[in-house]
Amino acid sequence: MRLDDYDPGDDIRDLGRGGGGFGGGGGGGLGGLLIGFLPMLLGRKMGCGTILLLGALAFFVLGPGANMLSMGGSTSDPMADSRGGANVACDTAAERFACNVFGSTHQVWGNLISGYQRPTLNFFTDRNQSGCGAAQAAMGPFYCPADQGVYLDTSFFRELEQRFGAAGDAAQAYVVAHEVGHHIQTISGISNQVRQAQARSSQAEGNQLQVRMELQADCYAGVWASRARNSAGQPVMEPGDMEEAMRAASAIGDDTLMRAAGQRPMPESFTHGTSEQRMSWLRRGLQTGDPRQCNTFDVAI
Repeated sequence: MRLDDYDPGDDIRDLGRGGGGFGGGGGGGLGGLLIGFLPMLLGRKMGCGTILLLGALAFFVLGPGANMLSMGGSTSDPMADSRGGANVACDTAAERFACNVFGSTHQVWGNLISGYQRPTLNFFTDRNQSGCGAAQAAMGPFYCPADQGVYLDTSFFRELEQRFGAAGDAAQAYVVAHEVGHHIQTISGISNQVRQAQARSSQAEGNQLQVRMELQADCYAGVWASRARNSAGQPVMEPGDMEEAMRAASAIGDDTLMRAAGQRPMPESFTHGTSEQRMSWLRRGLQTGDPRQCNTFDVAI
């Protein structure tokens, strides 16, 4: 991808490794491995959607030794111990890439939304705290509406490649842009409307609303990728990038994850959408570059 270097300011922080344990979390957090995994199997409603299913699936399929799920002891991020106590943001290759994607999303959404308010990007290692409760690597990247922050342990990028076969910088960029998509839903009022509707709905209906939230965030990620340009005016997407992003979207479909976990896919319990749905809505954003085409709530998905 052709991304410019983004100079981190007050909107990017490295929280390092901190407390968190298995405390509960609101928004995208949900907290804890079992709490993160059971919504997929039992249909529990989530707050703001995330790609946390990857981390939870790795725990059950690969066992507690999986790097991304380390809740203590040695870190899952080989660069973390070399940082010392400085906790400087964007100081590793993985963080720098995420920072560049993050900065690019500001340029796109700032041009599309009048008075656009930036989210924050919060790096952490293994576990820390968010405005929604515990932030843990096992959750995967997530967005917390309470503090309008994206939370990311960059070891997730390695898991995305090694455990789920979704390699490439465009796959990683999709992850960041998806979470920023949840921020767009928050500042536009969509998230609040969905939460209110979920409070009045049955479990299955609430899950279906959450699927539509996630698919819209996928579409918004595609809008960013379609519109993003670097300082030289070149599209940030290069040949092959769309295919990388599509592989990532396919890898995290509810049906694919449940089959990999040895479970029979149960559509009524889906919270993120099938692989085909996620690819379809990401593709729509990529091809149209128009956020108005991302209305997942008034059309068949």
